[in-house]
Amino acid sequence: MSTHDNLPQADGNEEKKAESPIESIENPTTKESESVTPVVEENAPNDGAEVEEASNNEVTTEEPSSSEKEEVVAEIPKEEVPAESSDDAIQNEMDEAVAKDSEDEAKLERHDIEKKDYHAMTKDQLISELRHLIKNEKIQAIKEHVEEIKTEFNAKFNEEVEQKKDEFLAEGGNIIDFYYSTPLKKEFNSVYFDYKEKRNAYYQNLKKDLQVNLQKRLDIIEELKGLLNVEENINSTYNHFKEIKERWHNAGPIPRDKYNTVWNTYHHHTENFYDFLHLNRDFRDLDFKHNLEQKLKIIERATELAQETDVNRAFRELQILHKMWKEDLGPVAKEYREPIWEKFSALTKQIHENRQEFFKVQDKVYEQNLLVKQGIITKIVEVSSDHPKNHNGWQQKIKEIEALREDFFKAGKVPLSANEETWSQFKSAVRDFNRNKNAFYKGLKKDQFENLNKKMELIKIAEDNKDSDDFSVTTPLMKKIQADWKKIGHVPRKDSDRIWKRFKDACNFYFDRIHAEKNEANKEELVSYEKKLAHIEALKELKLSGDPKNDLDTIKDNIKMWKSLGRVPYKKRNIESDYHKVLDGFFEQLNLSRQETEMIKYENKLNSLANQSDDRALRNEQNFIRKKIEEVHNEIRQLENNLQFFKNADDSNPLVIDVRKNIEKHKESLNVWKNKLKKIKEL
Repeated sequence: MSTHDNLPQADGNEEKKAESPIESIENPTTKESESVTPVVEENAPNDGAEVEEASNNEVTTEEPSSSEKEEVVAEIPKEEVPAESSDDAIQNEMDEAVAKDSEDEAKLERHDIEKKDYHAMTKDQLISELRHLIKNEKIQAIKEHVEEIKTEFNAKFNEEVEQKKDEFLAEGGNIIDFYYSTPLKKEFNSVYFDYKEKRNAYYQNLKKDLQVNLQKRLDIIEELKGLLNVEENINSTYNHFKEIKERWHNAGPIPRDKYNTVWNTYHHHTENFYDFLHLNRDFRDLDFKHNLEQKLKIIERATELAQETDVNRAFRELQILHKMWKEDLGPVAKEYREPIWEKFSALTKQIHENRQEFFKVQDKVYEQNLLVKQGIITKIVEVSSDHPKNHNGWQQKIKEIEALREDFFKAGKVPLSANEETWSQFKSAVRDFNRNKNAFYKGLKKDQFENLNKKMELIKIAEDNKDSDDFSVTTPLMKKIQADWKKIGHVPRKDSDRIWKRFKDACNFYFDRIHAEKNEANKEELVSYEKKLAHIEALKELKLSGDPKNDLDTIKDNIKMWKSLGRVPYKKRNIESDYHKVLDGFFEQLNLSRQETEMIKYENKLNSLANQSDDRALRNEQNFIRKKIEEVHNEIRQLENNLQFFKNADDSNPLVIDVRKNIEKHKESLNVWKNKLKKIKEL
């Protein structure tokens, strides 16, 4: 709904309004010129959505967005109109503002284009958004959006360039030879070039159109001047005047520097024509009445704006009301001319004062915002002074800095005099942090490259040994390189999955072969187990002849056969104990000593060890026996020492008897181990 539609209805007959033969433009009298004018738009604060967007925009660590750099410029006029300035000077400023708005038809549309969070966008998204704006919005309305997108894209690209430059120099490159570009950068440059071409074409055409429109209006003024000298019927002359007025209304914008002069000239000759119309008062009075009704509506709307809390919105609409008063409406009867202009001027002055009072309050807010932002900058410097030693530490620091950055942008605007310095300090603090962070990750990349080389060496070992059949040697080696792999740190992300797959495949290939052979061996062990079960059952049915020599040979042959049946599954190893219990029963029938029994069993074991391809098993067995002999010796010495505590005790003391039995038992075991050692040495 337009401002005109929002105006309250003034008293009067609306049907007569429709019949009004004239919709003229009034040339204000000297009194009407004495209005109070708000500050010219380019020095005025952003209003409505623009103010909100400026406070929410994020800024990169490379360059500030237009909203951040101009946040105070847009709020505080460079030269405020002093309280004692003349009404003429104030009205001149309002005239200049109206002239500017009349030339810039896209001004209001800029308030309606959404400003997105360009800082959070990727380079791809920024290009897409720029292309969307150029295609779907008026080229003259998107300048601020385009410049912010350009700033964000360049900041992100420059950061990428710096990183690539550091890598180039770290690899021994010469800075003179460094050059870096990407398809995305070329695409952005192409889209931005299209924008500039389209924008330049628009303003070139606009310049031509403004000059053409200016000439049209000058010609219309000359035609209007000539109406006073035309000898024709007054009705015909009046109809001619209506046609001139319609063409004037549709003539389009003209250069702002010519606006007020041309309009005042037009108003002057319009006044002359109205004086000429005194011969036909009906035409003039009807037009005066219509203009009065519309100007009263403007005054009523200005009265509402004087109570508006959003001073930026009130100022923006006030300019529209002044433009309507100046361009769309003609004069009123002389008796009303001065009172209604004074009323409109007083309301304009009140809206202006409301706005200036708002600025004063804002100044205090900005001073407080400055203190907040300075505190945030200090915190950023403190956080940046501590350099973590690991990735997790830096990630925590990054989160802290991001939170402080958000707080900085949410803190609001600062006084114009401190804006550039505050922004520079903030940018410098964040940039120092980023330099330290980038230096850490540059070193981390070097470590990751070294880790990559280490893991590649382990991959070579795994692949070289995956086909080995020497399981006893290769299995510990494969387990070791798996453990070493876990101890090596991170590698570059782009290589991680690829090298892990190679290493895993080589290790899995080897261990799958072992498992396959074990599965095959397990089948054989189950067969051996079944045979040994049958052997034990047959042995239980065996009857000795009573001839010790023959019976001993029978037992030895039986033991030899048992050994030939092979290994049994690990979980079934208790069958050995069952077998030895049966053998012990036969040995008891032969009245053999424990030592003799052990040596008979042991001889079969030695024969098995001796038949192996190398003597490693025999050496291990010999070392094992030597160790057992040493352990038994130590046990005997300990028991004999314990007897010293009972030297005064009676020999019938149960404890003394138990210790002596234990000593004899260990000595008997010692003789067995010594005989076993002797047997090994004889081989």
